[in-house]
Amino acid sequence: MSSDFETIFGTLRGTMLEVVDGALMVTDDKPGSLTVKSQRLDAKGQPVWFGTVTIKRSYVAYHLMTLYEHPELAAGISDDLAKRKQGKTCFNFKKSDQALFDELAELTKSAHAVEIQTSAT
Repeated sequence: MSSDFETIFGTLRGTMLEVVDGALMVTDDKPGSLTVKSQRLDAKGQPVWFGTVTIKRSYVAYHLMTLYEHPELAAGISDDLAKRKQGKTCFNFKKSDQALFDELAELTKSAHAVEIQTSAT
């Protein structure tokens, strides 16, 4: 595990944990892996996934699962952050980039706000 990846993971883990509150809960938090789920339940009665941060072999992955249900949240992201996007919900990082991390933090806050609204209905 690269020390750069550990640093990136630590930063992104902090970003994800900043939004954990009564609507969200940490279900896994160990070195290299964080999972956050909603208090809201899916059709099978399981908590809905909100996001994960995971150290992979060649990058650190930041999944923001709310983007599946609300892709419009990512409509205004910068070209630089869009280059890090893989699929609908995942952003991959091989090196630290504070400007992108700040933008991702704002996107995470927006996703959190939508999750609160969705949970309330």
